[in-house]
Amino acid sequence: MVLQAPSATSDKTQGPEPSNRNLVLFAGGIFCCYFYYGIIQEKITKGKYTNGEEEEKFHYTLCLAFVQCIINAVFAKIIMVCFPKERDVTHKGLYAACAFTYLGAMAASTSALQYIPYPTQVLGKSCKPIPVMILGVLLAGKRYPHIKYFCVLLIVAGVAMFMYKDKPGSQTTGHTLGIGEFLLLVSLTCDGLTGACQDYMRQHYKPGTFSMMLFMNLFSVLYLSFGVVLTGELFTFLAFANRNPFVLVNMIIFSLMSALGQMFIFLTVTTFGPLTCSIVTTTRKLFTILASVIFFQNPLSLRQWTGTGTVFLGLGLDSVYGKAQKKGADHPGKGKS
Repeated sequence: MVLQAPSATSDKTQGPEPSNRNLVLFAGGIFCCYFYYGIIQEKITKGKYTNGEEEEKFHYTLCLAFVQCIINAVFAKIIMVCFPKERDVTHKGLYAACAFTYLGAMAASTSALQYIPYPTQVLGKSCKPIPVMILGVLLAGKRYPHIKYFCVLLIVAGVAMFMYKDKPGSQTTGHTLGIGEFLLLVSLTCDGLTGACQDYMRQHYKPGTFSMMLFMNLFSVLYLSFGVVLTGELFTFLAFANRNPFVLVNMIIFSLMSALGQMFIFLTVTTFGPLTCSIVTTTRKLFTILASVIFFQNPLSLRQWTGTGTVFLGLGLDSVYGKAQKKGADHPGKGKS
């Protein structure tokens, strides 16, 4: 899962008129970082590892998230040292709560890859507007235009077509609508809670972009340090890494791509606005699915391709129309009309 930049920071960082060259640079950074991020993630979670003469699988999702959060926090701190410091008065308890749901979304989506193909995970995560809308209505009393509901309906229909695929003789696989899909649902719910918490912080505290990134990852590191020790995963992972040292290199590259990708997303949001960033990231997800199909032989049926197209149609319409018609209603940190 990726962190969202606070909308309030756009007022602080607004400078010269944005140029198309900067947009190409930022979009290219998002595409390159998350393209490689997805490839490395699948290499780590689906790769073949040896344990003597036997093969073993990667089951150390907590350690993977632990390394990722450490590098994200270090990266954010370096940015804050190199550039003017952001004054942050946000209550640290909010960061702790937000980090918990952020971490839950990350861990659940990574664990889901043990049971479902990577294209299914990426498409499922594309449904993030659904929990955001539901929690916005239930918890924040937000109101959405009719086009927003239509876009969400398209997304749900597309996911249904993709997930409910015909697989004759799939009884032996045993994962259709099982653990992997449940983990995706948990991840999406946590994404919605994270977004609601970030909206509250933007409205009441207006934290800086990299302050939010730093403290959320620091609290995540704190939670994960307990998790990897109490579950014993840290010790089994160290033995695993000793047998397969190349996995450490992949984990570091994976984490660096995550940190760099977050930076480009923040730059896009603060310079060009969330609408442009949403269009860029939505397009990026489509190319991620295609890359996984090409490089890792995850074939999609005609119905799955139809579902994929329907999901991205809904996301595209939402990016162009849904958000444009609710600027004041859906961004509490900005001025109201």
